[in-house]
Amino acid sequence: MSMTILVLRYTVFAVIATIANLAVQRLVLMGGDSKVMFMAAVGAGTIVGLVIKYILDKRWIFMDTTTGAAAHKKKFRLYTIMGLATTAIFWGMESAFWFIWETDLMRELGAIIGLSIGYVVKYNLDRRFVFTDAALTEGQGA
Repeated sequence: MSMTILVLRYTVFAVIATIANLAVQRLVLMGGDSKVMFMAAVGAGTIVGLVIKYILDKRWIFMDTTTGAAAHKKKFRLYTIMGLATTAIFWGMESAFWFIWETDLMRELGAIIGLSIGYVVKYNLDRRFVFTDAALTEGQGA
């Protein structure tokens, strides 16, 4: 896969996961805007975004066609672990924007900035530690 196609796909998938994440957050925040609801919204959105991004990345970015519960369990666990640091970047940026400006627009701007930075870091971690099969990394400039 060419670098252009890789970047385009990864960007589109990041946008899809981000929109799903923020949509879930908005749904949760319809129940109130307390700090507890904010934390619940961020957590729920993150889980939805993570699952969507894993499914898309596994098949269309890393061309991983392995099947079976054991393979999915191991890779999803590693994928999630790699996402912990990048999630901290996302949550930190989103939370900072929320606590400084206390508006949905600024919270979402912080989320978009944090997710953008996090996704670049995450791609590199996933390529190196999660989707490590030789056939998957060949031709990707590894």
